[in-house]
Amino acid sequence: MNCKNCNANLSEGNNYCNVCGAKTIRNRLTLKKLFADFSEQFLNYDNKFLKTFIYLFTKPDDVIGSYINGTRKKYVNVISYFAIAITITGVEYFILNKFYPGFLDISSLSAKGLETFSNDIMKFVQEYQSFVLMLFVPVYAFMAKLVFFNIKKYNYTEHLVTFMYIIAQLSIFGALIFIPSAMFGLKMGMVSPVIMITQLVYSAYCLKRLYNLSFGGIVLRTLLFFLIFIILYIVTIIIVVGIIFLTQGSDFFKEIIETQNAAKEVSG
Repeated sequence: MNCKNCNANLSEGNNYCNVCGAKTIRNRLTLKKLFADFSEQFLNYDNKFLKTFIYLFTKPDDVIGSYINGTRKKYVNVISYFAIAITITGVEYFILNKFYPGFLDISSLSAKGLETFSNDIMKFVQEYQSFVLMLFVPVYAFMAKLVFFNIKKYNYTEHLVTFMYIIAQLSIFGALIFIPSAMFGLKMGMVSPVIMITQLVYSAYCLKRLYNLSFGGIVLRTLLFFLIFIILYIVTIIIVVGIIFLTQGSDFFKEIIETQNAAKEVSG
């Protein structure tokens, strides 16, 4: 009898391969066996995914710190967890677009006259959601490196790992909130402020645990983070406006101004 994975010789009593550690497969695949494998991987308390998800809320410093320090068998590794989050987010947007398209209307968060523009941005985020999530990671890692400039505990790469876990966790958590919210007839514009506050608090909580900061210390670092975020946001807006002006000319901005003026006249 040979291992199905590495072809090593096995005795009849071996339940696991002595070479690669894979489980010995003796029977053909059935629906019952397929469901049992799925339950073992994702539904029982001891599986790595559920354990990682729970501990990223209760012990984020242990999950993230373990990976950074080289202990990488206890939890789902950061690349796999981020990939799972991207997959779940893709399924989330598919369900929302298919069954609750009105939920994704964020016009209530926009200035008058910019409702269509805001929804177009939302569509872009949906279409390129995996790219958007990956883009956040290096940006937030860079910001955290600036915020903790005087603490040399983690380097930039380790900050990348930190925010890959944080963003993945928040994405999975967001799916668990957005879909039920849509089912109850709410809209993203109503739920988003709560999610944004949750993201801020959770990120601060993770960094507080990782850096072993006091409450006052993390509040000051969070304020500094906001300051850096505002500066980068303004710079980004200037760059985006410049790109739009170079590619589409001034007609694009004239159209926005005309739309806003029309909205004011209607509301007036």
